[in-house]
Amino acid sequence: MPDWEAYNFLSHHSIGWAMRIAVLNRDRCQPKRCALECLKYCPKVRTGDETIVIGDDGKPVISEELCPGCGICIHKCPFEAVQIIGLPEELEEDLVHQFGKNGFRLFRLPWPKEGKVIGLLGPNAIGKTTIINILSGNLVPNLGNYESKPDWESVLEHYAGTELFEHLKRIADKTIKTALKPQYVDKIPKLYDEKVDGLLKKMDEQGQLEKIIESMDLQGCLDRKTTELSGGELQRVTIAAAMLKDADIYFFDEPSSYLDIHQRLSVAKTIRELSLVKQVVVIEHDLAVLDFLGDEVYLMYGSEGAYGIIAQPRAVRSAINTYLSGYMREENMRFRDTDIRFEAHAPRTGWETETLISFGELEKRLNGFVLNTKAGRMHTGEVVGVVGRNSTGKTTFVRMLAGVIEPTKGEMGSMVKVSYKPQYLKPDFDGSVLELFLEKIGKAFESGFFTSEIAHPLNLKPLMDNAVLSLSGGELQRVAIALCLCSEADIYLIDEPSAYLDSTQRMVAARTIRRVMEKSGKSALIVDHDVYFIDLVSDSLMVFGGEPSRHGVGEGPFELREGMNRFLKNVGITFRRDPDTKRPRINKLDSVLDRRQKADGEYYYTK
Repeated sequence: MPDWEAYNFLSHHSIGWAMRIAVLNRDRCQPKRCALECLKYCPKVRTGDETIVIGDDGKPVISEELCPGCGICIHKCPFEAVQIIGLPEELEEDLVHQFGKNGFRLFRLPWPKEGKVIGLLGPNAIGKTTIINILSGNLVPNLGNYESKPDWESVLEHYAGTELFEHLKRIADKTIKTALKPQYVDKIPKLYDEKVDGLLKKMDEQGQLEKIIESMDLQGCLDRKTTELSGGELQRVTIAAAMLKDADIYFFDEPSSYLDIHQRLSVAKTIRELSLVKQVVVIEHDLAVLDFLGDEVYLMYGSEGAYGIIAQPRAVRSAINTYLSGYMREENMRFRDTDIRFEAHAPRTGWETETLISFGELEKRLNGFVLNTKAGRMHTGEVVGVVGRNSTGKTTFVRMLAGVIEPTKGEMGSMVKVSYKPQYLKPDFDGSVLELFLEKIGKAFESGFFTSEIAHPLNLKPLMDNAVLSLSGGELQRVAIALCLCSEADIYLIDEPSAYLDSTQRMVAARTIRRVMEKSGKSALIVDHDVYFIDLVSDSLMVFGGEPSRHGVGEGPFELREGMNRFLKNVGITFRRDPDTKRPRINKLDSVLDRRQKADGEYYYTK
């Protein structure tokens, strides 16, 4: 992948209008395990300048004023902890916050608007959480002056005459109330180990408890503790808790995670209703949901852990199409080296390869739940997507294929070697990512195939020296996908690989899985709720229906178009194709196009 930051620096520097920033990733920097190459090889240090010195904590401090921008320290650092980046000089006036010397920088802010859902779309670790902290009043921006304690008086003076001034003034005066739905809902049980009913009653500041419980479909969860809830149930409880607060502005950080498509749309509708009377800001990586939910979207670009820039607001369709193209025409900025393309029709319509695994009719009874699957088969080289509502048996079926549990009735047929990535990841390895790979896959880790087809696209190199127990949700997901793909197997069972990945990482993961299957001649079965992900990765589909938590029915695999039509007919929604990018877009319920497609039986692919 080209180094776009270096490219931008060189192009701007050549005409004398670049702002140079030096960033040290303090988590990656390990001076006790290196020879201080950044200091040793810096040409300015060799001439006697203090371009790089060692700070009180033993880690390097880089002078941006003295740095020549040669980039030697970037390439010499064994842990890739140093970044020297060139940015347009005018951005200096837009600096909102800097986390210390050589720390992360955020440029520009979005502004919430009543009557509209404002979306934030961009990679992980690029400043979205910092934005929420500033707009909610939890963080006073320092405008780049990190050596002094920030104060609201300076901030208001800086933003005087702008659209953000009134919002920031209300924050400074403490006359605005905020509510936040956090990203990592799996941490909620550690904070609130109590029954859902009691938790929601505590949060109800508006007398809307019964209405929110119904809209979030939480009737079956009220008598259970938070520790007993699934990921999807936890997500809906957390969203409900945020909505019950009496606030002026609501922030929803990844509200669709763990939810099926039906639940995602239900939550999206409720959030849209809220935006009619309140200010709403949403961070969402499911592009189909963001397209359905958002009104205006701010694209964010930059470099992970180094800097983040807010672009001008765009209408939601334009924003997502621009994001997929990787190029912002108005800013003349390319933030991805390739565009993301969708196919207008299913990539394959039939299979002539040999059958890899076949199964007859199966039944599994588990804690009052009954799953019945009809007979089916998978072929060599085939990628089968699995779709359906939560609690209809998708994960149960995957676990039967993986041999984790046995069917109550029926036979799985000839057994094959499987590699399994479960839905919920619980790291228990006390060591680095590198040590984990060496222990799990041995020599396969050193192969060129692993490096070029798995590690490089999933961007694993910067994680290798990190402790597994310290990884974020997205980092852990990428490591788990890689471990699954590089294990020797006939079929790869991957449950919800898109969870905690940003939009670009999801598309890259989908393409990586497809490419590995095509080049290795192996097969995969992928469970996911992100329609874009399923569209990119799948050759065919298994469809699960029934009554959630009581009875599930699995059918297929079907050809992709037929499978999507079966699935979406059960959900009651239709998709159209964007004429420019061919990406799926959700039709508004009861719109002319929605009614026409339902009458034609074309829920996914328009004629």
